[in-house]
Amino acid sequence: MEKLRILVVDDSAFMRKLISDILKSDPLIEVVGTARNGLDAIEKVKTLRPHVITLDIEMPIMDGIQALQKIMKEYPTPVIMLSSTTKLGAENTLLAMQYGAVDFITKPSGSISLDLEKVKDDLIQKVKQARKVNLEKLRYPSESKQILSTERVTIANVEKRQSTNWAKNKNKLICIGISTGGPRALQTLLTGFPKDLEAPIIIVQHMPAGFTKSLANRLNTISKIHVKEAEDGEIIRKGTAYIAPGDFHLHVKQLGANIVISLNQAPPLNGHRPSVDTMFHSISKLSNYDKIAVIMTGMGSDGSQGLIELKNNGNVKAIAESKNSCIVFGMPKAAIATNLVDEIEDLEKLSQTIMKYLP
Repeated sequence: MEKLRILVVDDSAFMRKLISDILKSDPLIEVVGTARNGLDAIEKVKTLRPHVITLDIEMPIMDGIQALQKIMKEYPTPVIMLSSTTKLGAENTLLAMQYGAVDFITKPSGSISLDLEKVKDDLIQKVKQARKVNLEKLRYPSESKQILSTERVTIANVEKRQSTNWAKNKNKLICIGISTGGPRALQTLLTGFPKDLEAPIIIVQHMPAGFTKSLANRLNTISKIHVKEAEDGEIIRKGTAYIAPGDFHLHVKQLGANIVISLNQAPPLNGHRPSVDTMFHSISKLSNYDKIAVIMTGMGSDGSQGLIELKNNGNVKAIAESKNSCIVFGMPKAAIATNLVDEIEDLEKLSQTIMKYLP
């Protein structure tokens, strides 16, 4: 089997060595080169043609954001960003995702992280998964509007379920699960909703602590609806999207006529905190709401078990993002495999599809 060829880019010689050693500890990975800044990285990408790049953000001469833009334009390659956990680091990381980075790893203790071993498994896993991404979607996120022929068969199968009772005058709740490729996909989705959206939205986006607030703030500035990081004890309102904070599970509970958000740090479920399955499970207990469950781009299968619980406990419309528009068709594929998905739709049409089920 051909080894996974990695280029490591960091301005610190120590970090280049540490990252390289971590990656080389896996027998399926080969570090083909290192670079000390963005300009050096572009030259190395041109000559070495790696399968995946790990890219630091803060570097002299040319920083990681500038280098990423040039790489994605001239030598499209899956990129994993290495980021600090500061507010500026979070904002720059989200900017990098917008420019085409696949995912990111947080340095546990800043630019020079002697304890990078803490994220060893996560780094190796994300580098391996990065090679499988839909590279064209990283370059052109709004292209490809046709549904693949393999999905047409699935859609034909699910159309039979759309005749279930759906009263438009009943309270509605939109719940969304998303992971890899999420920040940019959420921008496309949420900006498609009108200001007077007749439902609240609850979102679980797989992200570490410190990043979800920056994501919510950024989405809020460009959306007609209100977008915020969810807070423990707050009442959900129509026309507002609540993003689960990193490192917290999000639950909802009925309190009189209101639905209240409850956050906790129970152990991760299948490696995730927040977990889509946990959120869906909690929402399945709400009896006075119809639910619209949406599974979008992401690796793994988080959300599929929760979808089964939702469907077994109330009136639910389930929508999966199509393979055609996903950065990674993992979570939607797992949801579709439950045979409980009602519609499969490209990202650009998801907001319209959701809207047709609202009052």
